[in-house]
Amino acid sequence: MLPEAIQLVVVTPERQLLRETVAEVEIPGREGQLGVLPGHAPLITELGIGVLAYRMTPSSQPVILAVIQGFAEVLPDRVTVLAETAERAEEINLARAEAAKARAEQRLASNDTNIDWDRAVIALERALIRIQVARKHQGVPVESR
Repeated sequence: MLPEAIQLVVVTPERQLLRETVAEVEIPGREGQLGVLPGHAPLITELGIGVLAYRMTPSSQPVILAVIQGFAEVLPDRVTVLAETAERAEEINLARAEAAKARAEQRLASNDTNIDWDRAVIALERALIRIQVARKHQGVPVESR
């Protein structure tokens, strides 16, 4: 018999961010979004930089988190997310995230040959996801990338 709900656990190196019983989860995998319902086949996946969304009931509004890299283990009745960074929408300082975006864009536009391009691109992606999550939570329209 399939389980009726999923135990969702989100952990970072600093803290356990979340432990909830939910109806469904959408995880930002390295290769794209992964939807998980109760009874999902077991798997382990690498996380990308993106939005983790979950619903308490199938008809409820999704709750979203910004998730930055890590791994997720999916079992039929549990999803464990081990993230480098994860933040609830209400924890994100929008002004700080927008400043980080501007700094990353400035670095990427620079002609400085000493810039670590991979690091600058990741910083930009992080800032964009944080802005997207914070704006959605605040009801502010999200700009296209």
